[in-house]
Amino acid sequence: MNTAELHTLTGAYALHALPDSELLAFERHLADCEACTQEVRELSATAARLGLAVAETPSPELRGRVLREIRTVRQEAPAHGRPERSGGGGRTRRWYAYALAACVAAAAAFGGVAVWQNQVAQDARQEADRAQRQNEALARVLSAPDAKTSSGELTGGAHGTVVVSRGLDRAVFLASGMERPPSGKVYQLWFNDAGTMRSAGLMDPQASDDAILLDGPVDRASGMGITVEPAGGSAEPTSSPVALMDFPTA
Repeated sequence: MNTAELHTLTGAYALHALPDSELLAFERHLADCEACTQEVRELSATAARLGLAVAETPSPELRGRVLREIRTVRQEAPAHGRPERSGGGGRTRRWYAYALAACVAAAAAFGGVAVWQNQVAQDARQEADRAQRQNEALARVLSAPDAKTSSGELTGGAHGTVVVSRGLDRAVFLASGMERPPSGKVYQLWFNDAGTMRSAGLMDPQASDDAILLDGPVDRASGMGITVEPAGGSAEPTSSPVALMDFPTA
């Protein structure tokens, strides 16, 4: 599979609809393609939002219209300068069809395709703006003149690094080689305020390597911890820490 074809798999990947042979190739491609990474992030956020909708059984007319459309409509490739290809393998087109069918069927719960499309576009823009703000804030911490780092080994052979800027009053956690949490669970980060744990956000449960801007100010926190919590996180830790790290002091 060439690079042009890999660019068109973002939608199927976001819906977990790629076969293993294409999944491995696409995940290697993601490591080097920022445009596809951003598009997957936005499509995944949109798919998650659609999953919260109240499901309704689509009418027979809608089903027929979807089946007609999926024979002719292909996913538009991310717009970052690559040429449009014609043709393509039949198997790949089938995955596009499944992705389109899933999205259009979900649209019925929003009262119509037009309303759904407008909502999806607005949500995607908001998610992209939020991600950009997070990335910019993360970069400011990492490049701050007073940034200090502390590293250590975590459970299961993973490695963690925390970067703290007292001037910005923010911290970033960099994880490498983290095992995925159990199904229905998530890693939650905490500020350690003299033994009292204060929530600092959630890690992506699908990512073994991640960079997270901790939620909220560092304030007087002397370190951070990581626990395994139910999906969505907890108001306070419900399990023993899988990792504890002190913040750098010099």
